[in-house]
Amino acid sequence: MSIWDIFHNATLELVRSTPIKQRLIAAYRRHLADLPAEELPPEARPLFEQVNRSFTGVRPLRGEDAVTASVRKMSMLEADECAALIVEIFGLVCRALAATRPTGTVVHLHGLEPTADAEPELDGADFVPALIANS
Repeated sequence: MSIWDIFHNATLELVRSTPIKQRLIAAYRRHLADLPAEELPPEARPLFEQVNRSFTGVRPLRGEDAVTASVRKMSMLEADECAALIVEIFGLVCRALAATRPTGTVVHLHGLEPTADAEPELDGADFVPALIANS
C-alpha cells in the first residue's frame, strides 16, 4: 500500500460520525502506527513524529495501551489539532507526489476522442480540463 493510500485511509477514518477520540484511535491504529517515518517525504517527517508522540506519550493504566491512554488524556482541542496534523501530512504527501510527476502530460481517457481544439493555450497557470461524456 502506498503512502498516499495510507494517509487517504487515515483521513477517511477522521471524517466518520463517531466521536473524535474514537476516530483518532482508529486512524492511528489501523493506518499509521506501524508506518516508518522514513517512508514519508522529508518535509512531513517532523509532523509525523509529532503525531506519533501524541499517540504514545502517556503511560497507560492497567488494561489499556499507550494509544488509548494518550488519546484519553487529550483535550478536545488537542484531539482536533492531532486530526488536523494527520490531514496536513496527507496534504504534504499529495504535494510531494504531484511534484514528482512530469508537467504537461496528456492523459487520454477511455471513451473520449481527442479533438482539434483539445490542447488549450496555457499562460503558466494551472489548467484542469473539462471532461465531456459522449452520449
